[in-house]
Amino acid sequence: MSAQHQTIKAPVAVKTSRTSRPEIVETVADVIADVRANGDAAVRRWSQKFDDWSPQSYRLGPDQVASVVSSVPETVLDDLRFVQKQVRGFAQAQRDSLTAFEVETLPGVFLGQRNIPIGAAGAYVPGGRYPLTASAHMTVLTAKVAGVERVAATTPPDRGAPPPVSIAAMHLAGADEIYVMGGVQAVAALALGTETIDAVDMLAGPGNAYVAEAKRQLFGEVGIDLFAGPTEVLIVADDTADPFVVATDLLSQAEHGPDSPAVLITTSEEVGRQTIAWVDKLLPDLPTGGVAGPAWRDHGEVIVVPTLDAAYALADEYASEHVQILTAEPREALHRMRNYGALFLGEKTCVAYGDKVIGTNHVLPTLGAARYTGGLWVGKYLKTVTYQEVRDPASSARLGEICGRASRIENFEGHARSGDVRAARYGSARLDWTDHTFEQS
Repeated sequence: MSAQHQTIKAPVAVKTSRTSRPEIVETVADVIADVRANGDAAVRRWSQKFDDWSPQSYRLGPDQVASVVSSVPETVLDDLRFVQKQVRGFAQAQRDSLTAFEVETLPGVFLGQRNIPIGAAGAYVPGGRYPLTASAHMTVLTAKVAGVERVAATTPPDRGAPPPVSIAAMHLAGADEIYVMGGVQAVAALALGTETIDAVDMLAGPGNAYVAEAKRQLFGEVGIDLFAGPTEVLIVADDTADPFVVATDLLSQAEHGPDSPAVLITTSEEVGRQTIAWVDKLLPDLPTGGVAGPAWRDHGEVIVVPTLDAAYALADEYASEHVQILTAEPREALHRMRNYGALFLGEKTCVAYGDKVIGTNHVLPTLGAARYTGGLWVGKYLKTVTYQEVRDPASSARLGEICGRASRIENFEGHARSGDVRAARYGSARLDWTDHTFEQS
């Protein structure tokens, strides 16, 4: 960090590791191996052990789903529908922006691109301390907008029963199959398939350290959205920022978990010190203070920099999941920053909107991954594929001649001969492979 940066609140613990703890890696590997070998029996065994949950069927039938959804207050259902309308609208705009095309690059040579949905997606909707119903919108609904034919969604039981609001969110989002299963056994069942659960092509959705490690170990056999770490927030503020708002917004993300980094980079030492004071005032009365407090103590930072240029440059080094801009001209960040999962511009906007209601996807890169990837979006559920067709004989002959020469430079004689055939068949060249040469007549 530059000597010009002044840290007035630093973390007291080591930053979150990019790798899982050995005991998590081992447990996850054991569960995956068991599900791979024993299918449904393994799912039931681990579900009973971890969740004390062993229903006759983990998949909810239509009548069960209808019954659970009918137990949810209509005002809650209305709110879910509102949020899903926002998510659907933005996802549809993303889908509409992706174009298929075909171009003629040489006479009679046509190259094209198509965007094909994957066949089946698995969506993990976390439960436990925080039943993240919004994750149903982000994973299930986005996949359906992309055109995925089959979306299988799963969520852990809540005290021995299906969690009503999560089930309602999954159902309204368009899930084709709804399972009440949690943890590694659920992820493994969707990825590998069992006697009663068909395997999917891609897994999406946040989860705890065990779920994240399961996705890491299964990646390759199945696609995944992201390698997820703890939720992160970084705020860039100048002297126009309200320290009360800054403190409130930092704590809104710190409550995700005790290992969630909450960082303020500001050009104003006064804003920085007042923000720290406001956090100290707000934490005692925050119902989730038992989580947000350790996150702020162990992973909170306040850094004072001399200029906004320095603030943006430092923020790019962090490459945070959520970056909130509380400055006089917040839209400047669109042109000054490149490394972030999502930007939230101005005081009227907050990260909580992105998490819950505004419509952009909240499954975003963490642990510095914003340097090389964005978050979950419609395009993640699409395969951008190409096709080629040569109709003109002269163009095929020309390509064949060049293909032969280019391939022999690399000692790929088989490739060369594939080009030779076209050059001879559609042009004036002739084949003579007795001495591994190709001649034009």
